[in-house]
This record gives sequence, C-alpha cells and structure tokens, in this order.
Amino acid sequence: MKSTYKITRDVYKVDATDQILGRFASDIAIHLIGKHKPNWQKHVDSGDVVEVSNVGKIALSGQKIDQKVYHRHSGFPGGIKEMPLRKAFEKNPSWVLKMAVSRMLPKNKHRTERLKRLKIS
Repeated sequence: MKSTYKITRDVYKVDATDQILGRFASDIAIHLIGKHKPNWQKHVDSGDVVEVSNVGKIALSGQKIDQKVYHRHSGFPGGIKEMPLRKAFEKNPSWVLKMAVSRMLPKNKHRTERLKRLKIS
C-alpha cells in the first residue's frame, strides 16, 4: 500500500534581538523538525523554512560568554583545537547559532536537509 504525504513548508521569520541563545535555538529546531504541526509524523521531514534576522544582537545568559568553549579535533595526535564562545561570537555570530541549532536536531539522515532550510541573515 503506497501512501503519499502532502508536505507544505511555511516560512517562519524570527528576529533574534534580545533572545536567549539556547531557548531560541530549541524553538528554531522544533520548527525545522515540524513538531509544531498537528500532522507531524516521526519518519516524515515536514518542517518549515526558518529565516532568522539580527543574529548579532542575540543574548547569552549567565557566564556562558566566558566559560563555554567549542572543541574540534583534526584526527592527528595533539590536534585538538579550542575556541571560546566570546571569540567565536565576535568572529561569526551566525555560526554560533547554527551550531546550537544543529546540536539540538536529531542525529539522523534528515539533519543536513533541515539545516539547509535554516536561513540566517
């Protein structure tokens, strides 16, 4: 039995001014997944397109700006690199938001497709 799903993608426009990073990223992730829709199904990628503006004016709660550190590794011995949140945010605030949203999405085959629907300006 073949079933067809009618997927309609709306455009969800949000302003990041004075929004807390984590709460804002979780709201974006819910809209990218499509969990806010009444016809949500786990195996169907029915999320919306999310357009974010004013990313440079996003707020960070607590001491995260000084304490949070992003890690990455090259794969070679001694190849660990660290970047504090303050430096990353000054360099590229849209990257910080994209990483927060990416880490809140489920780690499955839909993740890259969902991140492509995140438009940050």
